[in-house]
Amino acid sequence: MDINFNSNEDHNKILLSEVRKKYAEIKLGGGRKRIEKQHQKGKLTARERVDYLLDTGTKSIEIAAFAGDKMYPEHGGCPSGGVVIKIGYVSGKQCIVVANDATVKAGAWFPITGKKNLRAQEIAMENRLPIIYLVDSAGVYLPLQDEIFPDKEHFGRIFRNNAQMSSMGITQIAAVMGSCVAGGAYLPIMSDEALIVDKTGSIFLAGSYLVKAAIGEVIDNETLGGATTHCEISGVTDYKSKDDKSALDTIKGIIGKIGDYTKAGFNRIEANAPSQNPEDIYGILPKARNEQYDMMDIIHRLVDNSEFEAYKDGYGQTIITGYARIDGWAVGIIANQRKIVKTKKGEMQFGGVIYSDSADKATRFIANCNQKKIPLVFLQDVTGFMVGSKSEHGGIIKDGAKMVNAVSNSVVPKFTIIIGNSYGAGNYAMCGKAYDPRLICAWPSAALAVMGGAQAAKVLTQIEKASLKKKGEVLSEADEKKLFESIKTKYDTQTSPYYAAARIWTDAIIDPLDTRTWISMGIEAADHAPITRNFNLGVVQV
Repeated sequence: MDINFNSNEDHNKILLSEVRKKYAEIKLGGGRKRIEKQHQKGKLTARERVDYLLDTGTKSIEIAAFAGDKMYPEHGGCPSGGVVIKIGYVSGKQCIVVANDATVKAGAWFPITGKKNLRAQEIAMENRLPIIYLVDSAGVYLPLQDEIFPDKEHFGRIFRNNAQMSSMGITQIAAVMGSCVAGGAYLPIMSDEALIVDKTGSIFLAGSYLVKAAIGEVIDNETLGGATTHCEISGVTDYKSKDDKSALDTIKGIIGKIGDYTKAGFNRIEANAPSQNPEDIYGILPKARNEQYDMMDIIHRLVDNSEFEAYKDGYGQTIITGYARIDGWAVGIIANQRKIVKTKKGEMQFGGVIYSDSADKATRFIANCNQKKIPLVFLQDVTGFMVGSKSEHGGIIKDGAKMVNAVSNSVVPKFTIIIGNSYGAGNYAMCGKAYDPRLICAWPSAALAVMGGAQAAKVLTQIEKASLKKKGEVLSEADEKKLFESIKTKYDTQTSPYYAAARIWTDAIIDPLDTRTWISMGIEAADHAPITRNFNLGVVQV
C-alpha cells in the first residue's frame, strides 16, 4: 500500500469514527435522566422496545437515525426526530417498526417527526412490508403546530396512509405503550389490531384536564382512557398487556402467524463475499472530493466474488454500467467513473461528469434492467452534466433528459448510495431522493448540493461584484476574500452528509462496509411487492 492509500484510509476512518460518535449521542434520545425516568415507570425505552421485538441475532437497518440533527436548537433539539424506525425481522418476517421516543419531548411530533413517520409508511407501502407502531406520544408539538398539523405531508397524512395500507392488505399492528392523545389516537385504531399496556398506556381524544375545561366533567386519565376502559368497555383495543414485554411478545405471536407473501421474483442465488477486501475502500476513496480514483476498485469490493459484467464498457466511459450480484441478489449497477478517461476519438473526458454518450448508455441499460426485472443500484459520485458549447450543440440536455426519463419511469426497485459528490442535475439523473429510490444512503464522504462550496462561492462572489460595479462601487480584495469564505462556509455546512440526513434527504449515513447489507435487505423488502406495470420511457427526443 502506498502513502496516499494510508492517508486516505486514516481520513475516511476518522470520518466514520465521527459518525459513530454522533450516533452514540443520538441513541440516548432525551438523555440519561429521561431514560431513567422511563425505567422508573416500568417502561422500556423506544430502542429497548424495538430491540426486544426484533429477532435476536438477525440483521436490521435503522432509517433516518440522524433526522432532526441541529434543526431545533431553540426548542431543545429533537434527536432522531423523536422516533426510532428499523427494518428487521419479527418471528422470521421482515417488518418495519416505528417507535415513539418518549424521552424526547414526551414523544411529541415535531415537523421532522412527521416527515420521518411518513417515510416509514412510504417504505411499507412501496414494499408491502408489515408495519408495527409502538406508540408513546404526547401528540403534536404545539409551539410548531403550524408546521406539522394542516398540510398534505403533515400529521393527518399518517391516518390517510393507515387507511390506504389497510385497503392494500398491508398488515399494521399497533401497541399503545404510553400516551396516545388527540388526533394521534386514530393511528392505533386504524391499524388491523391494537394492543394497550395496563396502567401505562392510555388513549383519548382529550385528557382529563381538557375534559374538565371543555365540559366540566371530573375524571382521571386511567378511567377515561386506560387499558381496562378500552379493552372491556369501549372495545377500542383488542389486547390488554401487563407490561411492555408482554405486549411485544403478543406482537411476535401475531406476526408469526402471517401467511407467506406473493414475491416479485427477483433473482437470487447463494451469496458470496467479495474476493477483494472491502476494507480497502477506506484507502481507495480519496480525501479531497476533486481527486481521481477508479470506481471499479470500489465496485469490486462491494459485489459477490468481485465479479462484474460490464455493459458497453468502451462507450460513455464516465458512467459505468453492468451486472453483478450483491449478497446473492442480481443487480444492475450504474456508477459514476471518477477518473479522467480517453475516448476512442482521443478526446479526454472528466471523471464524475455525465456526457451525452454516458447518459445514452445509462438510459439503454436502465431499459434492459427493467425488461429483465433486475433491481438497479446507483453509486453516486457526480459533479453534474458536461457544459460548454460543444456539449450544448451535441444535445446534452436532450440526452440528459432521456436518462432522467428512464430513471423516473423505471419499475424495478432502485437503490442509491452517495459515495462522494452529488451535485446539481447529476443528483437527479443518478436517482436522487426525488426519483423514489427504495432506500438512499450516504457514506461519510458524501456531499449533496446544487454545486460544491468553492464553485458556489465563486459564482455568488462574481454576481456580487457585478452588482456593485453597476452601482459604481468596487469590492476590495479583502472584502471579496471575506465574502468568498463566508459563502463557502455556508455551502460546505449545507453539503455535509449530516445536513442531508437531518432533513431525511437520505435514509442513513452508513459505514461503506454496511452497503451490502442495506442493498440486500432493501431488495428483500422490495421482493414483497410484485411489479404490476410495464416500463415505458414515455415521449423522448431521440
